[in-house]
Amino acid sequence: MKKTFTINISGTVFHIEEDAYEILQKYLVNLKNHFGANEEGKEILSDIEARIAEIFTEKSDDEKKVVTIDWVNQVIETMGTPEDFAEEEGEEEEVYVTSPKRKRRLYRDPERRVLGGVSGGLGAYFNMDPVILRIIFVVLFFVTTGAALLAYIVLWIAVPKARTTAQRLEMRGEEATVKNIEKSIREEVNEVKKSYHKFKNSDTYAKGKKSMEGAGDVTYNVFKLILKVAVVIIGVILILSGFFGLLGMISSLAIGQSFVQGWPLVWGPEIHFPDFFNYFVEPGTVTFGMIAVGLLAGIPLLAMLYIGSKLVFRYKSNNTAIGLSMVGVWLIALVSLVVVSASQLGNFKDQGSAVISNTLPCDSCQTYTLDMAEDKYENYAELDWDLNNLKAVVVNGDEVILGKPKLDVEKSGGDSFVVSVKKSSRGRTRGEAREYASDIIYNYQVNDSTLLFDPWFLLEEDGKWRDQEVQITIKVPEGKAIHLSEEMIEIIYDIENVSNTWDGDMVGKTWEMKPEGLTMKELSESTEDRKELPENTEEL
Repeated sequence: MKKTFTINISGTVFHIEEDAYEILQKYLVNLKNHFGANEEGKEILSDIEARIAEIFTEKSDDEKKVVTIDWVNQVIETMGTPEDFAEEEGEEEEVYVTSPKRKRRLYRDPERRVLGGVSGGLGAYFNMDPVILRIIFVVLFFVTTGAALLAYIVLWIAVPKARTTAQRLEMRGEEATVKNIEKSIREEVNEVKKSYHKFKNSDTYAKGKKSMEGAGDVTYNVFKLILKVAVVIIGVILILSGFFGLLGMISSLAIGQSFVQGWPLVWGPEIHFPDFFNYFVEPGTVTFGMIAVGLLAGIPLLAMLYIGSKLVFRYKSNNTAIGLSMVGVWLIALVSLVVVSASQLGNFKDQGSAVISNTLPCDSCQTYTLDMAEDKYENYAELDWDLNNLKAVVVNGDEVILGKPKLDVEKSGGDSFVVSVKKSSRGRTRGEAREYASDIIYNYQVNDSTLLFDPWFLLEEDGKWRDQEVQITIKVPEGKAIHLSEEMIEIIYDIENVSNTWDGDMVGKTWEMKPEGLTMKELSESTEDRKELPENTEEL
C-alpha cells in the first residue's frame, strides 16, 4: 500500500499518493518559476491551482478517493507545461485555430454585468452581443407581462458566477489550460492598464487633478493661518501669565498681599510669606528660604514671558548660555531648599507631652454640664491660612496662634470627676518637645456643676508650630453623668458610647457612665439629676 499525504489545493483538501505528490509538486514549482513571484504571476498560479482542484474534485465524484499518479499526469497533459507552450510561441495563431473547442458552460459574467451578469453569461454561451439579449429581456418583460423578469431572477439565482479565470475560459468555450489562463489574465491586466492610461490622459483627469491641487493649497493655507493665530494667542497668554505672575509673586513675597489676587493664570495668594514661614522655621533660615522660593517660582515665570514674546514677535535668539544658566540657578535653588527643608524637619523628630489632671471639687454632684466658654478671638482679624486646626489672628497689632482642642470622655477609676489636659508637641529632642508642650496655654472654668472650656489653646509669644495638640479627657465615675451642650460639637472628638452614637448626635443630651460604658439617659431622668448647687467658681 502506497504512502499518502493530505494536501490543500486552492482551499480544497485532497489525499494524494506519495509519487503523485512529488510529480504535482515539481509541476507547480515549475509553473511558479516560469510565471515569477510578481502579482500577475501569483494570480495566474492561483487560477491554475483552482482549475487543478476542480479537475480532481470531478474525478473524485464526491467520494474520498486518493489522487493517483494517473490523475496528476492527466492534469498535466490537459493543462500543459511551460515547456509545451514556450515552443509554440511563434505559432500561436495556428495553435488557436486548429485546437478543438471545449464545450461551453453557462456562467454569469461579472465583467459585463448590468445587474447580475445573466445577459453577459448568455452572450458568451451563445456567442452573442449581451446588449441584444438585454433588449430581448426588456421586450419579453412587456410581452409576457412580467414573466421574463421572473425568469431572469431564476437564472440569476441558479447560474453560478464565473469567479476564476478557468471558469471564464469555460464560459467562452476555451480549454482551461495553463497557456489560456496566462493569456486571459495578461489580457485583463493589459486592459486595465489601457483604461487607466486613457483616463490619466483625459481632460477629466487633468481637471480633477487641478481641482484637487487647488483644494489642497486652500486647505493648507487655512490650516497655516489657524496655526499662526493659535501660536499668537498662546504667546499672548504666556506673556500675560508670566508678567502678572511675577508681579503677584514679588508683591506676595515683599508686602504680603498680591494686588493681582484672584486673577486667572497668575500668582495671587494673600499671604505674607516671611511672617508665614516664621511660624515654622528658625529666623535665620527664612531669608534664605524666601530667596530659594523666589528663584524656583520666578525662573519658570520668566521662561513663560520669554517663550511667549518669541511666539508673538517671532524674533530669533541664540542665547543658549543664558538658558542653561537659568536652569542651573533653578536647580541650585531647588537643592538648597531641599537641604534647608530637611534640616528644619529635624524640629519634628521627637514627640513629648505634659499632662495636668484636676479632681473637681464637688463630690455630691451627680451630673456635670459641659459647655463652651466665650470665644474671645471671634471678632479679631484672621490671617489667611489654616493648618492642622491652627490659625493666626491679629490682637492689638500682635499675631496670636490659636489651636483647636479635642475633648473625650472616659470612665473614672474613683468616685470623683477628673479633668485631664494632655498637651503634646514635637521637637528635635524629647526634652525640647516637652518644653514646647508645657508652653501651650489652655484654660477652662468650673462654675457650679458646669465646666466651661475655652474654644482655643494658645502658643506662647513667638512660638513656633511644632504640631501642637491639646487633648482634654473628662473622667466620669460610674453612676454619674455629664450633659453635653450644643456648642460642644466644636471640640468633642470620637467619644465612645454604648449606642455608637455619632458626636454630632450626642450634643444636647445627658450621658450616664454605667459598667458597660457611656449610656444616654432619658429626658425625665436627666432633668431630675441636674440640681442647683452653691456657687463655687474656680479657674484652672
